[in-house]
Amino acid sequence: MRTLERALSSRRRRLAAALLVLAVVFGLGNATANASSGDEGAPGDEASLLAPVDVLQVSGLVDPVVVDQIEQAIDRAATDGAQALILQMNTRASVVSRGEMARLYERIANAPVPIAIWVGPSGARLYGLPAQLLVAADAAGMSPGARVGRMGTPLTEDVAAVMPAELRAGTYGFNEAREADGLLNVTSADEGVPAIRNMVFGLDGLEADGVTLHTAVQRVNDDGGLDNEITVVRFHKLDLVAQLFHTAASPPVTYLFLVIGLALLLFEFFTAGIGIAGVVGTALVALGCYGLGVLPVQPWAVALLLFSMFAFAIDVQVGIPRFWTGVGMASLILASWFLFGTADGQSLRPSWLTLVVGIVGAAITFFSGMPSMVRTRFATPTIGREWMIGELGSALGDVDPEGVVQVGAARWRARTNRALDIKAGDAVRVIGIDGVTLEVEPEAGGARDYRERRPRSSTPTDPTE
Repeated sequence: MRTLERALSSRRRRLAAALLVLAVVFGLGNATANASSGDEGAPGDEASLLAPVDVLQVSGLVDPVVVDQIEQAIDRAATDGAQALILQMNTRASVVSRGEMARLYERIANAPVPIAIWVGPSGARLYGLPAQLLVAADAAGMSPGARVGRMGTPLTEDVAAVMPAELRAGTYGFNEAREADGLLNVTSADEGVPAIRNMVFGLDGLEADGVTLHTAVQRVNDDGGLDNEITVVRFHKLDLVAQLFHTAASPPVTYLFLVIGLALLLFEFFTAGIGIAGVVGTALVALGCYGLGVLPVQPWAVALLLFSMFAFAIDVQVGIPRFWTGVGMASLILASWFLFGTADGQSLRPSWLTLVVGIVGAAITFFSGMPSMVRTRFATPTIGREWMIGELGSALGDVDPEGVVQVGAARWRARTNRALDIKAGDAVRVIGIDGVTLEVEPEAGGARDYRERRPRSSTPTDPTE
């Protein structure tokens, strides 16, 4: 009996030992599998755990809106935990004062987060005072085909110590900029930094203000090679309102907004009432005036542009382009050519295409379109309008000495003697016609009864005759 119990006990011990061995084997297998899967996913997880990099895209002229957005981007990067801020720049000049640019330079140089500047994409330009920001940045890179230069007088002594003399008026491509000390310190290939991904990867390992940037990791792919994984990149652009004002402050847009807006307001003035043309024209002129306030302009050219619209108006009111239309066109061409000055030594004159669109569009409008629209709006058929002399109508508003009257089913621009008093709703009598403008007098109190001037041989009842 004891022999049987010892045998059963021995079997139980062997079974327990076997189960223990199996548990250890399966445990090690699972641990190995988990470790293996963890090694494959770790780089991606590690990359996602790295602090993000912010990117602000800056293009066009550096104006007050852009300066404000750059400063906001620096504050946002510091508060949102970004390890660096990249300014993607493509600009040819600044339209802010040297003092404002010097303040922005110091803001970038003393930023709480590392600032990098990437001149991209391919073919981008960084000219004028904005190009001096390369010296203030902690890191800088250029895409293939990009150029920097035309920096002008240095903003600070730091810039003067680093900036090659050739860059005051000349430009550098990537190879020349790489050889110049203090301009570039991020390169991914001999031809430059082609994309923002390469710029982010190029920041990995750089030291800025005692901090080493970690923007990328490497992992082994299925073929045994190494793949680069960069950290999260957060792209930022100008918000909608800022983009609207930034666009309005570009020379071609400012010019076209002014010409189109003034033409629409002129049309609305001659069409008696406030319609969509007046609302759109007012908005365009307001944005154009904002652009004039930001951009360097010639005051006399602005005055000449306004005078051209006044000259157009003289002939528009009679519905026939004559001498003053030619004066308006000559004034518009001259104002368009000299409207904008220079920024950072570069002319801001709009392109030929922009000037052609503005000038040719104005010619079509004021030689053909505007007179036709005014005649259509205010005139009944123009053949045989003499029948209207002596007809009665009513004033739609005060005629003092000009206003709008209604004769039959049509509205007309009207003019009366300054000594006469015609109020809204008064009955009036037509005493003459000048182009598309009726000469009227009050029905009661007129000097003569002009019905006697109507031809006795022909008194048509149909106004179209």
